[in-house]
Amino acid sequence: MLSSCSKLGGISYACEVFDKMPKKEVAVWNVMVTGCMENWYQGHGFDLFKQMHFLGLKHDNYSFASVLSTCYIENLGFGRQVQALVVKTGFLFRASVLNAAITMYFNCEDVENACRVLEEVECSVYDGITFNVMIDGLLNVGRVEQALLMFREMLEACLGPSELTFVSLMSSCSCRRVGDQVYAQAVKLGFEQSTSVSNAAITMYSTCGDLNAARLVFERLEQKDIVSWNTLLSTYAQRSSSSSAFVIYMEMRRSGIEPDEFTFGSLLSCSEFIEMGEMIHALVFKNGLISRVQVSNALVSSYSKHGEMYQAYKLFQMSPKNLISWNTIISGFFLNGFPAQGLEQLTKLLISNLRPNSYTFSIAISICASISSLNNGKQLHAYILRHDFSSETSLGNALITMYAKCGTLNWSLRVFNEMIAKDTISWNALISAFAQHGEGKEAVNCFKAMKGVGRVKPDQATFTALLSACSHAGLVDDATWILNSMVNEYGFDPGEDHLSCMVDLLGRAGYLDEAERVIDSKHIEPCSNIWWTLFSACAAHSNLRLARIIAKFLLETEQNNPSVYVLLSNTYAAAGQWEEAARVRESMKNVGVMKQPGSSWISI
Repeated sequence: MLSSCSKLGGISYACEVFDKMPKKEVAVWNVMVTGCMENWYQGHGFDLFKQMHFLGLKHDNYSFASVLSTCYIENLGFGRQVQALVVKTGFLFRASVLNAAITMYFNCEDVENACRVLEEVECSVYDGITFNVMIDGLLNVGRVEQALLMFREMLEACLGPSELTFVSLMSSCSCRRVGDQVYAQAVKLGFEQSTSVSNAAITMYSTCGDLNAARLVFERLEQKDIVSWNTLLSTYAQRSSSSSAFVIYMEMRRSGIEPDEFTFGSLLSCSEFIEMGEMIHALVFKNGLISRVQVSNALVSSYSKHGEMYQAYKLFQMSPKNLISWNTIISGFFLNGFPAQGLEQLTKLLISNLRPNSYTFSIAISICASISSLNNGKQLHAYILRHDFSSETSLGNALITMYAKCGTLNWSLRVFNEMIAKDTISWNALISAFAQHGEGKEAVNCFKAMKGVGRVKPDQATFTALLSACSHAGLVDDATWILNSMVNEYGFDPGEDHLSCMVDLLGRAGYLDEAERVIDSKHIEPCSNIWWTLFSACAAHSNLRLARIIAKFLLETEQNNPSVYVLLSNTYAAAGQWEEAARVRESMKNVGVMKQPGSSWISI
């Protein structure tokens, strides 16, 4: 009776009956321990297990397995004691107990001990679940190669993989060659018509970028469920192929499958026009899904993406809300140029019963940075410190940028120094902060300190910020050293941003010939802004030879661009050649190129 009650979820009643029993057999204790662990009464289950041990009662493989498999990091110490008892009593050679011990260590992300437990037992004890537990655990911590080796051992041991085995492997596979091999093995073993395996294969091929292979797996599947359709539809939506996604949707409807919130979420994510979003909105309403929070969030995001903030906010007010809803509307206001309204929604969120997350604060800090609102930024910083978000590296990075844009470089440096963990973005943010404030030398020193740390590697954004800092500070030698370090030490090929900073620096310093050589060595296209940077430097330094070459070069592709004529005329004027300047202006009129007059105004 106790076993039946626990299996039916009536664990409270089972506990009452157990407590009233005058005499309790060992089997009854084991049933109660297992029942408690399986019905989320772990605390009571642990207590009963300990009482059994103190009373000298023998545990069975079910109670051992149920206790071990529900141990996590907070009770790992107790789990180790149970494991020691398992080894002492010889139960580790029961497959179910072995699997539970491995599960316990994976629950605690202790991969080494999970593998060690497996190695302590002879292979003859292993069953299919043993391999599945190992494969799934290794995949969850990103050890894909080890998981594939375990899969190979499973095949060699003639223990047939299950649906779970193939689903786990293909869901984590991003290598097409390996994915093909796993799927081929699944087909060979008769899983081609398994819906869950096929859905995982569709996802795998989508991740590898082969839509044709994903579609082929889908077409071969005879019994397609809503997950199958949603998986394929999501595959096309992720590649912004709205027309193909809608074709899939129409096929799905013709096959008699009813759409759900995930269907419409995928369609909305790839809607290219506001009219498309409005049509999906109507379909959502027609299918009675407008009250689903996931769908309403996707609709708000779609309206925001298309700049329709009135409709987005109206829908937001009418819909059920979770934290994603608030993050979506705050982000929507910010991205559409309404920072004040974004902060207003943040205030409403803070007085609601929902707690903001790090993404919420990341958006809010970005809003403060965009409008240089130091007071609001400091209030957010204080809230972050009070509510234990200070260990979030992403928030520290955002605060460094915000304080720099608000003109308080000392606070940027203070936040950086107080950060527990720093990544490449943290260093980039501080280097950019120094660059914004004209502290080129400090930016270079920061880069040297970054190199000294060792475990953090610079990326291309690091070098863009550094070269920009050197450009504004006129540090030619430092910039040359940085560019050489970028190419020779870190193996990066300079991009347009890097070369533009270098040309700007050399141009400002009057090294126009060197700047020209930088451009020529990289074969920059005429439309590039780098040519314009050098052209402006020619005007500043009255270099007529180079100015004529660049002007001729640019006019080949931008014949009607008045800026070419104006800048060339200004170069002649700066060199005192007024007649040539007038001639350029005259030729500009002759070809019918008009310069739009500038204008400015102030609002009072």
